[in-house]
Amino acid sequence: MKIKKFNTYRLVKGEDLNHHGTLFAGRSAEWFVESGFIAASSSLNPKNLICLKIHGMHFTKPVNPGEVICFEAKHVYVGRSSIITYIKVFSEKQPEYVLVDGFITFVHVDENTNPCPHNITLEIENEYDFSLNKKASELLKK
Repeated sequence: MKIKKFNTYRLVKGEDLNHHGTLFAGRSAEWFVESGFIAASSSLNPKNLICLKIHGMHFTKPVNPGEVICFEAKHVYVGRSSIITYIKVFSEKQPEYVLVDGFITFVHVDENTNPCPHNITLEIENEYDFSLNKKASELLKK
C-alpha cells in the first residue's frame, strides 16, 4: 500500500481553549487521536482497531482561537498486527510551521480483542517517509 495522507480540519473555538486562552492540550489530544484513527481505519475495519499508545505529542507553538488547523495523518509503519500513524498539525495560514506532531500505534484485533494479522504492507517512496518509518520502528523498541 502506498502512503496516503488524511487531512482533518478544525476551527479552534472558545470551548477549545485553556486558561491561557490558547488551544487546550486535551482537546488537541482528542483531535490528534481521532485523525490517526481515521487514517488507520482507511485500511481496516474500524471495529477491529484499538489505540495502543500515543508516542508523545510534541507541541511547538500555541494555537489561538479562530485559527483553522489541519491534522495530517498517514501510516508510516506496519507490523504483523500494528499500524503506526504519524500526525502533524499545522495552521491553515502557515502550513510550513508544525504546531504539534507525534506518533500513535493502533492494533488490529479480532472479536475478542486479541491482536490478529492485518496483512498490510507499506510502500515507502521518499526519504522523508523513510525517516518517519525508521523513527516509528524505533518507538517499538522502547
